[in-house]
Amino acid sequence: MRMRTRFLAAVGVASLVAGGALPAMAEGVSEQDIINDAKTPGDVVTYGLGPQAQRFSPLKTLNRDNIKGLVPAWSFSFGGEKQRGQESQALVKDGIIYVTGSYSRMYAIDSRTGDKKWEYDARLPEGILPCCDVVNRGAALYKDNVYFGTLDAKLVALNTKTGKVVWRKDIDDFKAGYSYTAAPIIVKGKIITGVSGGEFGVIGRIEARDAETGEVVWKRPVIEGHMGELNGKPSTMTGKTNETWPGDMWKFGGGATWLGGTYDPETNLIYFGTGNPGPWNSWLRPGDNKWTSSRLALNPDNGEIVWGFQTTPHDGWDFDGVNEFVPFDLNKGGKTIKAGATADRNGFFYVLDRTNGKFISATPFVEKINWAKGIDENGRPIYNDENRPGDPSKATGDDKKGKSVFAVPSFLGGKNWMPIGYSPDTKLFYVPSNEWGMDIWNEPVNYKKGAAYLGAGFTIKPVFDDHIGSLKAIDPASGKVVWEYKNKAPLWAGVLTTAGNLVFTGTPEGFLKAFDAKTGEEVWKFQVGTGVVSSPITWEQDGEQWVGVAAGWGGAVPLWGGEVAKSTAGINQGGSFWAFKLPKTVASR
Repeated sequence: MRMRTRFLAAVGVASLVAGGALPAMAEGVSEQDIINDAKTPGDVVTYGLGPQAQRFSPLKTLNRDNIKGLVPAWSFSFGGEKQRGQESQALVKDGIIYVTGSYSRMYAIDSRTGDKKWEYDARLPEGILPCCDVVNRGAALYKDNVYFGTLDAKLVALNTKTGKVVWRKDIDDFKAGYSYTAAPIIVKGKIITGVSGGEFGVIGRIEARDAETGEVVWKRPVIEGHMGELNGKPSTMTGKTNETWPGDMWKFGGGATWLGGTYDPETNLIYFGTGNPGPWNSWLRPGDNKWTSSRLALNPDNGEIVWGFQTTPHDGWDFDGVNEFVPFDLNKGGKTIKAGATADRNGFFYVLDRTNGKFISATPFVEKINWAKGIDENGRPIYNDENRPGDPSKATGDDKKGKSVFAVPSFLGGKNWMPIGYSPDTKLFYVPSNEWGMDIWNEPVNYKKGAAYLGAGFTIKPVFDDHIGSLKAIDPASGKVVWEYKNKAPLWAGVLTTAGNLVFTGTPEGFLKAFDAKTGEEVWKFQVGTGVVSSPITWEQDGEQWVGVAAGWGGAVPLWGGEVAKSTAGINQGGSFWAFKLPKTVASR
């Protein structure tokens, strides 16, 4: 707790826009480019390689047989002393790579040479309150603009050719604990964002802005009792006041939508996850506490909630439900179901009907789960009451702490922010997971604007001696783990899968690795000199297949990892983007 509190401190950062040679005139990114991103390997214009975020590329030039020929083409340094975690997924369009860096920076880089075209550094004020490192996970492209959010809760639109500011809008008050770290998404000419700040009693919400002007079209709070907005006027309330929240607890109820969303053109629905309720001390807020730790489907035109599914009602372990909901077609019982899957922080892998949120299945994807005995036929957890942290109001000691329990998984989750991938070829999901638990106890707490709103303490511990990280291939039809790759340190990077039967991810030890998508055999690795905690991409240019990844150790693990942070001790920080390619001469062998 003391480490966490120390990090919730002011970070003063200077700003600099460095101009370089301007890129060639680009045609911009259309709505159709965004919808077709998964089918156009010559570019990457969305977070997730398509609005559904399956992170699958149809490129197959690179495969397990020739991947030994994959070599670095160039490496670009983000420069300066602003290192820490680099969690960004890059975008590529018309020979330019757009990648964000720690401390709310954006770079445009020549995709062939690694030369910098321009750089934008946000002017971050003193007093920002990022929870879990000064990360940024990526940007969005639309027409001639590139968009990203900042740690002081602003949304910025930059001209793709010059890096100059087109507009800059406030998302919310950073002094109240709001921030922004996710990659926005573009849907029907609107830029869709959430909010970060779940540990400060903020109210999670999803909002849409006109992408060209930055003006708000609609807002949808995710906590019951709060009013939505449409075209500048109140619209409808989320749920009913006090239906699942006691007293005034809903006013500071959390549910931060800090990881961003996905969009399915087939159902015309936006899918967002919601974070933990505030405070962590669940004895203060009896009830299901909707819609925290949930998945929500929204109408992109007006922000109305179409359906909701709560993975952890009355969450008492910080099992945020923000993890991405990935649409896919499920073949089961001779039928094709429009489904979606999500690997939850609580350790269970869920499959839902993406048209209506109906529960299909949930299976454990990490071992030794003990906070729940399982999931019932309606998708509701069967709680193990002995593994809920104790009520501090009944404590008899001087420290006023509730009974401590050892819960699995830890609050950093069976899976945290790092994105999963799905291959329509293998029909498997690839999940970067972690095997760990935590000692957790509750403490008294009151809401105070801009102060941590937890009411809990914790220590994270490994549950196995030989590994913490585990990359798993999961069959969504059965829930079974088809193969597993074990890693000594926690895994904190996203995945990429390709038609070349490959799966890529990174490790804190500094490796970008590739695996056989069907068997899990490691077929290639490269040491980048610092931990990889970002999401790889691949694209084709000049007849060659390229792979790119941001590198730079950081994120939540070294900050809050407790005993498991020992597994990453001594890893150097960094800040760079690496580009690899398979030369034509190798590809043709």
